[in-house]
This record gives sequence, structure tokens and C-alpha cells, in this order.
Amino acid sequence: MKMIGLIGGMSWESSAEYYRLVNEGVRDRLGPTASARCLLWSFNFADIAALQHRGDWPALTTRMIEAARRLEAGGADVLLICTKTMHRMAADVQAAVSVPLLHIADPTADRIRAAGLRTVGLIGTAFTMEDAFYKGRLADRHGLHVIVPDDEDRATVHRIIYEELVAGKVLPGSRDAYRAIIARLVERGAEAVILGCTEIMLLVRPEDSQVPLFDTTALHAAAAIEMALSG
Repeated sequence: MKMIGLIGGMSWESSAEYYRLVNEGVRDRLGPTASARCLLWSFNFADIAALQHRGDWPALTTRMIEAARRLEAGGADVLLICTKTMHRMAADVQAAVSVPLLHIADPTADRIRAAGLRTVGLIGTAFTMEDAFYKGRLADRHGLHVIVPDDEDRATVHRIIYEELVAGKVLPGSRDAYRAIIARLVERGAEAVILGCTEIMLLVRPEDSQVPLFDTTALHAAAAIEMALSG
């Protein structure tokens, strides 16, 4: 079994889900006493969030590269960045290490295409919804048409992530807000919706949407298990 390196702590709530999912997946595949071989580098998210909102992406890139190199030095055979937003510097991280970095967009796109879908809604942090590093990869590499919420809805999605979900707060009113935002994406033609932030699955469930939801955390973790158990 290969060693999975998790770059986490962004937030620890979603990193805990990654740890649970990779271990449950290995147990399901290999038997009741089996668990994943993994290493976790966990940031203090307060530091990361402050740099994000200051727009200091060079400093964030430096930190991500350092974490990746430490995990590689510790024996990791494959790396995962356990958050969407920090995939903004995925290419720089991959260039700095010799082991593969499993990009979070690719397993999701593969599953969407396998379902015969092409037009998808995307909700996540403002960085994920507005910048090209994630939705551009879905379009350019995988041929998907990506729809994002309007300005007001993007602000609501972003606020709930940073003020509530990263702190483990799951509020019924926020679930209602997300349901309404998803419904508006469907009205605009979305055949499915990508939960494009690793905390969103704490709030939204399949019954909250008229169309399929693609939980990128679960799909990313499942792809990591495949890589860890292959060859």
C-alpha cells in the first residue's frame, strides 16, 4: 500500500473528513482491521485564511510547497491538497516534488462525464467560484460547461463557509440559503452541482438538490485510495 500525504488544516473540519474517508475506504477494500497508510500536515487555518484574504498568494505558495516537501521527505507516495482554494498553486506544488499530486478537479470531472453530464453548477469559496484555477481546469481539460452563482449568491456561499462551516457550525438557515442557491443554478441549466469546497458536504445533502450533487471531498479521497492500492 502506498503512503498518502494529506496537506490539511484548511480547515481541520474537512481534513477530518478526508482522514475518515480514506481509512473507511481502505477498510472496506481490505478488511475490518485495515487502515490507510497516511501522513497529515495540518496548517493553522487562521494563518492561511488571513493570507488568502490579503491576496498574498506567493506566501501561500511557499507554505504549500514546504508542506508538500515535508510529506514527501516523510515517505508520502501521493499527495492531496485537502481544500479547493489552495489548488490555485497546485502546479507550483507539483513542480516542487517528485511524487504525484492528485488534483481535486480530475476525479470529479471524470465522474460527471461518466454520468453523461456536461453543464454543472459550482459553489465554493469566492476564490474557487471566481478564479480560473478550478473551473478553468474543468472546462479546458474535461470539456465541462461551468455555471457559478450571481454576485449576491457567491457572497452568501463564501460567508457561510468562512464564518460558519470552517468553525463546525451547521445552521438550518444556511442550509436553506444553499438550497435556494442550488435551485437557481438548476433554473439556469445546471444538470448537476459540484460542492466545490471541502466543508460544504457538512451542510448540504443529496435531498437538498433537484439534480445530482458531486461531493469533491469524497471523490478525491476515493481516487487517493485507488492510487494507494494500485500496483
